[in-house]
Amino acid sequence: MKRIWRDVRRGAEYWKKFLFWCLCAPLVGAMGGLVGAAFSWCLKLAGLFRGECWPWLLIGLPLAGLLIVLLYRVCGLEKDPSTNLVLASIREAEAVPMRLAPLIFIGTVLTQLCGGSAGREGAALQIGGSLGNFLARKTRLAPGEGRIVTMCGMSAVFAAIFGAPVTAMAFAMEVAKVGSVLYSAIFPCALAAVIGYGVAHLLGVEWEVFGRPDFPGLAWDSILQSVAVAAVCALVSILFCAALHWAIRLARHYLRNPYLRIGLGGVVIAGLLVLLGSRYGGAGQEMIAQAMAGQALPWDFLVKLCLTALTIAAGFKGGEIIPGMVIGACLGCTLAPLLGMDPGFGGAVGMIALFCGMVNCPLSAILLGVELLGGEGILYYAVAAAVSYLLSGYSGLYSGQQFSQSKLEPERID
Repeated sequence: MKRIWRDVRRGAEYWKKFLFWCLCAPLVGAMGGLVGAAFSWCLKLAGLFRGECWPWLLIGLPLAGLLIVLLYRVCGLEKDPSTNLVLASIREAEAVPMRLAPLIFIGTVLTQLCGGSAGREGAALQIGGSLGNFLARKTRLAPGEGRIVTMCGMSAVFAAIFGAPVTAMAFAMEVAKVGSVLYSAIFPCALAAVIGYGVAHLLGVEWEVFGRPDFPGLAWDSILQSVAVAAVCALVSILFCAALHWAIRLARHYLRNPYLRIGLGGVVIAGLLVLLGSRYGGAGQEMIAQAMAGQALPWDFLVKLCLTALTIAAGFKGGEIIPGMVIGACLGCTLAPLLGMDPGFGGAVGMIALFCGMVNCPLSAILLGVELLGGEGILYYAVAAAVSYLLSGYSGLYSGQQFSQSKLEPERID
């Protein structure tokens, strides 16, 4: 009888937690969806305005950079904690200042408006994380619940901006501590991501379509070709992450004044974009579509890598994931003819492989391929993610990311 009563009480606890998240997660998701929709619209308008006023807007890139530095200094965030603080808040219940959200919002829009080579996922994680963390602190939730609410905010805004709710859920669970997926957050993160995605959809947000490559059926030669592309992309992901970190350290060492650093960086980036063309400015989603259509140029991946490193090192705001996906898609498209592959197929494999190598999140990489490129290539997404996850080692975009499991042996890392 005691055992039955214990099981009943345990079942009641599950239902209590279920009902709690049914109330809490939709609230976070709705707020994240509203903010994500506003952010998406601002970025879309920035892209349209940049296209209409090119190349005159490049003149404003150094001025936009100076404004970004000034805003962060006025708000007391001279040392920008960036996405690393959000990751720490998931692992250790660290506080994330709410003012980080409007700062990264404005900074990313200004960067993309004037042609800086940066993405938007960094803003999605910081906006969503700071929003969720703020709600958790104001409602005085327990530390464990607060960590999950922070992840819900990340999931909601990520889903609203990318139009990939399943990837958003998985990414929030995987990214903070590689090897330790927080399955206790799967229901609230899924609910918040779906609500955020739905709100953005109702508000008329339209997400990019990268095209649907022609994937071959199950064939050993296609699998081996995918392995080869993924292996090269894993090495390039290491190069990309190292270039970003190296450029940031070098710029801060030789240009200690942040105004001088971002102003001079803006001039250099603007000059390069005048020489290279407008296609390399902004996040570069259109370059992914071109790679899927087999239209990438052989040097596209290297140019995008260098411009992104310069943009982030100078101090402009935004993310590195979409530029990294551009690098992977263009590299895969370039390698494909050398291996006897369809260029679009190679671009898809390259994009997923480089994404996984950057963030060390294989499950999210596979789901990203399914949601953005279609489920027909799921076998090849899995091959690309598996190869890249192993060969990319312990490099990554986020210095705040921790590894709890070895990539070589089934053992924990202390």
